[in-house]
Amino acid sequence: MDARVDTAQAADGLEVPRRYWAWAAVLLTVTLAVLDSTIANVALPTISADLNTSPAVTIWIVNGYQLAIVVTLLPFASLGEIYGYRRVQFAGVVVFTLASLACCFAGTLAELTTARVVQGFGASAMMSVNAALLRYTMPSAKFGSAIGLNALVVAAAATLGPTLAGFVLTFASWPWLFAINVPLGIAGALIGFFSLPDSDRTARRFDWLSALLSAATIALAILVIDSVGHELPLGLVAAESVALVVLGILLVRRELGTTDPLVPLDLLRLPVFSLSIATSIVSFMAQMLAFVSLPFVLQSTFGFSPHEVGLLMMPWPLALAVSAPVAGRLSDRHSPAILGGIGLVLLAGGLAALALLPEKPEALDIAWRMALCGVGFGMFQSPNNKVLIGAAPRRRSGAASGMLSTARLAGQTVGAALVGLMMAQVGIAGATWALALASGLALLAAVVSLSRLGAFRAAR
Repeated sequence: MDARVDTAQAADGLEVPRRYWAWAAVLLTVTLAVLDSTIANVALPTISADLNTSPAVTIWIVNGYQLAIVVTLLPFASLGEIYGYRRVQFAGVVVFTLASLACCFAGTLAELTTARVVQGFGASAMMSVNAALLRYTMPSAKFGSAIGLNALVVAAAATLGPTLAGFVLTFASWPWLFAINVPLGIAGALIGFFSLPDSDRTARRFDWLSALLSAATIALAILVIDSVGHELPLGLVAAESVALVVLGILLVRRELGTTDPLVPLDLLRLPVFSLSIATSIVSFMAQMLAFVSLPFVLQSTFGFSPHEVGLLMMPWPLALAVSAPVAGRLSDRHSPAILGGIGLVLLAGGLAALALLPEKPEALDIAWRMALCGVGFGMFQSPNNKVLIGAAPRRRSGAASGMLSTARLAGQTVGAALVGLMMAQVGIAGATWALALASGLALLAAVVSLSRLGAFRAAR
């Protein structure tokens, strides 16, 4: 892996056919990382019975994976800037694949959870540099289209995980959920090793203290949200909040003293970047509010079966599959602020329509509302991701890529916690109120997206 960067490559992507092999490696590995965040959910009751553990403890098979990702995204993005994105990507695929193999042979919950945490570290390494690698792979004229397809793959992988898990468990035992990663991981590692581009490097050393402070701060933020959602004692929540503030202050003070901070405060000073991050966080809060609350609304309020609920929610990802690549191409020629604003207004309208479903809705009543949400979210996501990566200098593409994934996961975590909080307060009716809140947040995100018009003009 040569540390030098080819001049033509650095200027405008890779040559064909290497470009398409590299693109395939990026899409394959991000699919594996995102798919495994949801594929184990359906198997939790089966794993709990097989390993003779309580359902509450078994949840850590999922939580451990997600937590490992979210607390290490920014450190891995920093490592990518120092050692090269392809090296971090390759190491992540290898770790992920080996950990998947360990999951297959786990005989206790402790072994399985440990393997899942290690698997999460590998997934984080892949996700942290995913968009940065695309920036070095694709010509600038096609970058929006590439980001659009990338957004589609991420959304499809997250949505199809439970469906794929149900299919696998129909014919095989739960270890096969992880075994399917092994050949795909080997393929992704080999393709990436020979095709992924080199990237610019920074001469700084890796800041271990900032990495630890960042991981601890993000972990505490998630813990506080989870504690509030589960209505834990106020004293405990207060203590966690104080610790969060103290660690956050220490982290910011340390990061302000460096030119290339691990937490990209330098990028957050750019109005276009910071507004795009804010748009992403709020919109993903709205998305997760809907994804968590809709099964309760459709099943408990309207009486649809779990199988029917899965089918009724499919128009969302299907519509997104159409709109995300189209929006990506449009963002190469039209303002991402306007495209994102229009998309988020459509999302807000779809969510409001879902919150106002008639007393006895037909499948078509639900389907067109879901499709409207999918079209709107796809129109927002691709242009917004392109702006996030493109607003950063090339040498800081890793930091921008890490922040993109961190914003998505932060928004989803807060959204899920808000649903739990609302349902804890008002019961099943809280699920419908969560849809109304999601609609309001989507409108807020649309306003933030459109406010970038001034920032775009100032940046020119």
